[in-house]
Amino acid sequence: MEATSAMTRDGGTDEAMAAAVGDAAAALGDALRHGDERHVPAELNTVRLAARLRAVADAALQLSVDRARAVGHTWQEIGDALGTSRQAAFQRFGKPVHPRTGAPMTVNPLPDAGRLALEVLEAWMSGRDDELIAKFDDTMRAQLPPDKLAQTWPQLTSLVGAYESCGDPVARPFGEHTIVNVPLEFEGGPMTGRVVFDADGRIAGLFVLRPGV
Repeated sequence: MEATSAMTRDGGTDEAMAAAVGDAAAALGDALRHGDERHVPAELNTVRLAARLRAVADAALQLSVDRARAVGHTWQEIGDALGTSRQAAFQRFGKPVHPRTGAPMTVNPLPDAGRLALEVLEAWMSGRDDELIAKFDDTMRAQLPPDKLAQTWPQLTSLVGAYESCGDPVARPFGEHTIVNVPLEFEGGPMTGRVVFDADGRIAGLFVLRPGV
């Protein structure tokens, strides 16, 4: 049985969590120290074991955050413990509820959100403002009219230098929206491109942020 099956948000116990993390860490540590002749090439086996440990650690982290919230710790305290902001901690681990009904607002990410976000960022970099504005929701159109939008990318590159490359996008649901983070490399260092889509695929947010925000 995979170690992660013993650790869920609702039913994980201290013993199961400790055993799962310990087993995964021990297996990876042993493979890194001694190798494993049963797996050829051994390097791919360590990749598999490292991925397993990461999955177990992620489950343990989610369970730990849930427990911290259950006893009254704030998102600011949790963010401080994680070395990140309150907002980033909530966006990763929070469980948004509808402000009127109190019902959970969990949805699946917008299909193909990663590709769509890359297209949005490429259009922004290339100055295809009409293409972007056509995809904005009403709030974005009000906040970023054409003249203001045209200034945003030049202002950004004046601060962080020329754009160089991007990494793989990561999409996740957040209430009724989908947030996509894209690692970006600029002449002055790494940044994070963030595109927020509503349920209809319209652009509800467009940012370039310092990593970890």
